Amino acid sequence: MTYNTTMNNFIFPVQLIPDEEDGGYVVTFRDLPEAITQGDSIAECLMEAVDCLEEAIAARIDDNKDIPQPSVLQAGEYLVELPLTMIFKTLVYQAFREKEINKAQLARQLNLDEKEIRRILNPRHGTKLSTIERVLSALGKKIEVRIVHY
Repeated sequence: MTYNTTMNNFIFPVQLIPDEEDGGYVVTFRDLPEAITQGDSIAECLMEAVDCLEEAIAARIDDNKDIPQPSVLQAGEYLVELPLTMIFKTLVYQAFREKEINKAQLARQLNLDEKEIRRILNPRHGTKLSTIERVLSALGKKIEVRIVHY
């Protein structure tokens, strides 16, 4: 299993479907059918979509499920980016799964308690960037940051 882990792999297309009954829009993700939210305006929908995306990815990590690669944007869709802190947690999770080791093995490799590894892999637990870098390095990965103009 390999992962192409560039930033744009964490930008997901969303559909905003007018809610004829209640007004506003229903927001859905083609790649994450469990992720559904709503809002009264397009701006509100896109803000809610970020939270919804973050929760859907966190739930997949909690449930030890695959994180899909985003589909190509289609006409009429909008793009929603996963927050940077969750991108880093997702990268650690994907690298850990790719390495096919268990938490105890990773803990020994990093000279950490297994409880610390569980916290690092917990998508809702704050982890220092230096720790994430250390774990990714132990898993054979590194973070590269690029600033792009658009």
